[in-house]
Amino acid sequence: MKIGILGAGNISRKVAPALVALPEIECCAVASRELAKAEAFAREFGFAKAYGSYEALLSDPEVELVYVATPHSHHYGHMMLCLEHGKNVICEKAFTLNAQQAKDVFAAARARGLYVAEAIWTRYMPSRKMIQDLLDSGVIGKPNTLTANLSYVISGVRRIYDPALAGGALLDIGVYGLNFALMHFGHDIVRVESSVAKMDTGVDGMETITLHYRDGRMAVLTHSVYCRSDRMGIVHGDKGYLVVENINNPQSIQVFDTQDRLLARYDVPEQVNGYEYEFREAARCIGEGKLEADSMPHCDTIEVMELMDSLRKSWGVVYPQEQ
Repeated sequence: MKIGILGAGNISRKVAPALVALPEIECCAVASRELAKAEAFAREFGFAKAYGSYEALLSDPEVELVYVATPHSHHYGHMMLCLEHGKNVICEKAFTLNAQQAKDVFAAARARGLYVAEAIWTRYMPSRKMIQDLLDSGVIGKPNTLTANLSYVISGVRRIYDPALAGGALLDIGVYGLNFALMHFGHDIVRVESSVAKMDTGVDGMETITLHYRDGRMAVLTHSVYCRSDRMGIVHGDKGYLVVENINNPQSIQVFDTQDRLLARYDVPEQVNGYEYEFREAARCIGEGKLEADSMPHCDTIEVMELMDSLRKSWGVVYPQEQ
């Protein structure tokens, strides 16, 4: 599968080693708005071609799959451009600004028979199944409460504080907390409560989100751009609790009983950098003629976007592109 990258920024540099390591992926091309930046990236990671515009890369007939790694404020336009050029797409989180944009992208992809998926890596990692298998085994009894937090000191980063770049904690890091809850507590949410503290620019700087489930379970999520948190995810049951080390890239899973005694620890399989799983699945799904990922189907992306839309509406956070 010959891949092209739109955007040669930080996330692409993190992802590139996984692409180089995958036998099913051929590093075909990279594009940046600055040709010199694309050329430097191509030399460093062994990409065959470098382009100084996104349109030039998308006009390359060899490129079969495009990884969209631009700011999420630009995801919608760039994905639509990819689809217009007949390219399959895997796009960084947050997938779009809002749910309607996501629906429009998926509709355009279906009409053209092209694959589109959200590249939220935790959905594709083997840790997801490891966690769920432990919960399903009953080792902690009946799960009742889930807590998860993710916070980094990133308030000074432009893409975080700038409304024009769809800034704020929610779309950048809150998306991981929401996905963690949906993966392991499911979708039957009947009520959402939240509290927010906004940055001076009007976007959300930190928040707590509580998801209430029909069967009485609760998921409590905390995100902030002002501090570094322990990034833990914990599922509490009537026979014990399960601790996930770093919900943004799980490293281990520990199981404790009700007396806080460690019953077991499970380390995740050795990985290149964690990004390989989403691209391996993309190559497989495209080869099988599928239009969406098994691990992150379109309906799940839309559900997450709708949750974030409702939260932003309750906070009064609106991006300039939506006005």
